[in-house]
Amino acid sequence: MSTDGLPIERLRPDFERALTNGHVVVTAATGSGKSTRLPVWSRARGRVLVIEPRRLAATSLARFVAQGLGSTVGDGVGYAVRLDARHGPDTEVVFVTPGIALRWYGEDRLRRFSTVVLDEFHERRWDTDLLLALLQAGRGHHLVVTSATIAGEQLAQHLGAHHLRSDGRSYPVDIAHRADEPRRMPESRDIARRVAEAVRDALGNGDGGDVLVFLPGKGEIQACYQALKGAPATVVRLHASAPAADQADALAPRDPARPPRVILSTNVAETSLTVPGVTTVIDSGLERRTHRRNGRTVLSLHAISRASADQRAGRAGRVQPGRCLRLWGRQAPLAELTPPEIHREDLSELVLAAACAGRRADNLPFPEALPEPALVQATARLTRLGALDAEGRVTERGRRLFHLPVDTELAHLAVAMPDRESAGFMADLAAALSTGRRWVHAPADPAEEEMLSRTLPRRCDATLLVAALRTADLPGVRVDRASRKEARKLAAQLRELMGLARLPDTLGEDLEPAFAAAVAALPHRTYIRREKRRQAMGNGGDEILVSEQSRLDAEAEAALCLDEHSVPGKGTRQTVTLGTCLAPVPLQGLLDAGLGEPMLEAPTLEEGRLLARRTWRYAGRIIHSEAVVPEGAPAREAMARLILDNRLLKPAGARLQEDLAAWALYVALGHGEGETPEARPWLEARLEALGVASQDDLALIEPEDLAFEGVPEWERARFDEHFPRQIQLPDLLLRVHYHVRRKTVTIEKVSGSRKKDPQRWELPAWPGWRVKYQRASRVVEVR
Repeated sequence: MSTDGLPIERLRPDFERALTNGHVVVTAATGSGKSTRLPVWSRARGRVLVIEPRRLAATSLARFVAQGLGSTVGDGVGYAVRLDARHGPDTEVVFVTPGIALRWYGEDRLRRFSTVVLDEFHERRWDTDLLLALLQAGRGHHLVVTSATIAGEQLAQHLGAHHLRSDGRSYPVDIAHRADEPRRMPESRDIARRVAEAVRDALGNGDGGDVLVFLPGKGEIQACYQALKGAPATVVRLHASAPAADQADALAPRDPARPPRVILSTNVAETSLTVPGVTTVIDSGLERRTHRRNGRTVLSLHAISRASADQRAGRAGRVQPGRCLRLWGRQAPLAELTPPEIHREDLSELVLAAACAGRRADNLPFPEALPEPALVQATARLTRLGALDAEGRVTERGRRLFHLPVDTELAHLAVAMPDRESAGFMADLAAALSTGRRWVHAPADPAEEEMLSRTLPRRCDATLLVAALRTADLPGVRVDRASRKEARKLAAQLRELMGLARLPDTLGEDLEPAFAAAVAALPHRTYIRREKRRQAMGNGGDEILVSEQSRLDAEAEAALCLDEHSVPGKGTRQTVTLGTCLAPVPLQGLLDAGLGEPMLEAPTLEEGRLLARRTWRYAGRIIHSEAVVPEGAPAREAMARLILDNRLLKPAGARLQEDLAAWALYVALGHGEGETPEARPWLEARLEALGVASQDDLALIEPEDLAFEGVPEWERARFDEHFPRQIQLPDLLLRVHYHVRRKTVTIEKVSGSRKKDPQRWELPAWPGWRVKYQRASRVVEVR
């Protein structure tokens, strides 16, 4: 490996001395060589594990370092990423992604390494933050933490580490802003046209070098790729799921004989990867990242931070003086740094990973404290899934979920299935959902949709995804082949880990048992349509909107939502959640899963027979209703309602309500002590105490048996005379309300033809009390 001119080389003696004594934090600018040289130097102490935030960076750096050492990948230098591993027990330097490192930590495989390098720590992913906290808490490793932008001195103090600094190898970069307003922020509006114009200007006025364009995601990259057709350059796409040929082309050395390259990249090229030959950077100023909003993780477009903008601009000055064209205003108020993921994402995966490592997340030394609401929410979610016990310790189920390389909830779904065929379907669905959004596109043409419906009669996003994963050709369906290949590899891995049969090439099994089990396993993921807003669905707590791309049948009343996408709505607090993978569920399926809340309604007597309707409601909608002859507790509930409506055992209901009102006032006035029960629960309990279980038992009950013993009998008449609840005057019936704290009486007109207001002399004495008369909305003082 040629090391000529690498700025990091000047740090080697200091680095080796510091690493011998403990942890090291290295702040090094882009182009310094930190990602390639520090792991090689660390070999002197034993095997080295290098943790890279992205798969593409891990594999590319492993190949580069192996080539420089004259080794083959998998021998002296190797890597391990999801679905791909090339290393052995004697490999000296192994590059891995954080997910692999966390699994190895839980399996006690990290003890095979003497030094662990956390590269590009400034990205502040939750998994690298957790790894730092776990390794700091101690297994004897020496840590090397590298970053280009983080406050290294502060991190070194947190770790008790030695702090080293290195400049980068860079040339001056001329920065120009293309927005017409100085404070205009980065924006996505018309981004493909604006990028294409900037690229053509750069090619026409450039130095023949390559152009690197930073874009927020795969969709914007594809739009710009189309807009640049016909440009005098080779246009290359660089993102995690880009074709392998494009990735290799982007990272290959510059060929002077070829036209200049235009590399359309996500922020994967911001730090870890070096794209050779770049002399011009065009920066959209955007990235797609998560944040917390109303207790949910929302993915949306954000303006990058100033630190990220500086990192991106530096890519233009690696080989010669360069320039950076920024598509926003010179004075745009960008944030200084990007907030860490632990402050903007759901913490379920972090909490489970920590538990599988034998630690509670809230007891680990993170650089900043975990946000308490997100921590509580994550712990409750994992406990509900059976992954944690009541003390927050990982269960056997939790370990099993953690070792499946998909989201915890999807893993839970797969292992909750009642049979191997259903488990295979859900494992394949988990793989399809884990590969990335929107890699399967249903036909937009009605004729093609009709053909697809004959092949897949079940209008279901989950069924379409699994069918597309298993079957190469579906009528009218467009599939991203690279994503499908990755999904199939992941499905095969899941099936192997779960001991299931190999991936089939047809959609043969009966899906009803799988979806019925899914509703039982994830009841909070089951939604029912709103009665008036049919595009909206609720589950009693959250609401989703059916995505326009969903195949869910318009007649389906309920659905299981297995993937969703939350975006900011109107205002500062609204969040809109789109259901992107919906599977129809019959209303009976909700009932079978116990989701409906039973209620007894409309009790009645028909020809002396006690009848009622029992309804089950879910998220505000009736999902089932049936006429019943109630018995037991439902019978007592129905009887209590009829008694209080004076339709049964008259006058027990009216007298009970009068007795309770008198007792409440008696206690409020300080004449007695005790609680005032609600009429219906008290009546139901009284009927139960009397042994009433059916209508036939009422023959043994008299109205007097249902009397409430409140105000003492010997005092009741005098109390009612002084504090009546109802007053009858000539042509005027009044209801009396006592406000004891304010010592105010309000007499309310109930009925009567009298026009004149009541006079004070017509009413009880009520010494010391103010008296008011209310007639409709009119309230006057009675004097």
